[in-house]
Amino acid sequence: MSHHSDTASLVATDPPLRVRVLGCDGSIARGARTTAFLVNHHLLVDAGTGVGDLTLAEMEAIEHVVLTHSHLDHIAALPLMLDAVGNRRGRPLQVHALPDTIAALKTHVFNDLIWPDFSRLPTVDHPFVTFHPVLTGQRIELGGVWVEALPACHTVAAVGYALTRGLRQPHWVFSGDTGDNPAFWRRVNQLPLAALVIETAFSEREVGLARLSQHLCPSALLQQLDHLSPSSECSIFVTHTKPIEAELIMEEIDHLNRQRLNVGLRPRAISRLQAGHEWVF
Repeated sequence: MSHHSDTASLVATDPPLRVRVLGCDGSIARGARTTAFLVNHHLLVDAGTGVGDLTLAEMEAIEHVVLTHSHLDHIAALPLMLDAVGNRRGRPLQVHALPDTIAALKTHVFNDLIWPDFSRLPTVDHPFVTFHPVLTGQRIELGGVWVEALPACHTVAAVGYALTRGLRQPHWVFSGDTGDNPAFWRRVNQLPLAALVIETAFSEREVGLARLSQHLCPSALLQQLDHLSPSSECSIFVTHTKPIEAELIMEEIDHLNRQRLNVGLRPRAISRLQAGHEWVF
C-alpha cells in the first residue's frame, strides 16, 4: 500500500515503511526461525534467530534494534550479529529496550562469561553496541520511522511496538509476547492500524501453560481480538507458533473463528505469518 503524507515531516522522496519478516516461530527447527523483523534496512524489531539469514552487508546496514523483552528467542542473534559485523561498522549499534531488558542483557549476556561485553569493547570510547532505555508509552524516531512502545503483560518486563512513518500514517503493530492485555488494546484502538501481528504460542491443549507463561492460545487470541475496534479492517497475522504445533494452532483458530457466526459475529481475517512476508505502506 502507498499513502500520501499529511505531516510536514514527510516529503514525496521519503521511503515507504517496509517491514520484512526474518523469523516468526516460537522455537527452532529446519525452516523455523525465531522472532525478528527488518524495517527499511536499518532497524530490527527483536533479534531472534531469523537475523541469521541476513547477509553481512544487510547486518552491517542495521543502525538500531528495538527489543520487546529479554527472552532468548527474541535476543539470540544480537550478540552473534555484533561479533559478525561490529568491526565493519563506523559507529555502535544502538539497542533500544526497557531498562529491565537492558539490565538483563548486561548481567546475563554481555558479561564476559556468556559473551564479550561489547558495550565496552573493542574500547570504552568506541564500543560495538550502546544501550538506550525506552519506557512503555514512549515514542522515538529512528531513521525516519516512528516507534512507540506498547504495553505488554509477560513473565518478564516486556513491550510491543507500533511503527509508522508519521503520526497520522498507517501503523504496523506487533504485540510482542503477552497474555491478557487491556492496556494494549486501549492504545491500539487509537491508532490508524494497517497490520496487526499478534502472538499465539500454545494450542488449546496447553491452555493452562499459556496462562501461566502469559502467552496466548487460540481461544485467548479470539477473546483478545474482541477488544479490537469493530470498525478496524486491518490484516491480522499470528506469530510465535511453535513448529511442532503450528498447524494445530491455526486449525483451532480457524474453528473458533468460524464459531463466531453462530453468535452473530463476523469472523476475523486471521493468517499465519511466514518468514519472508513483507508489508509496504
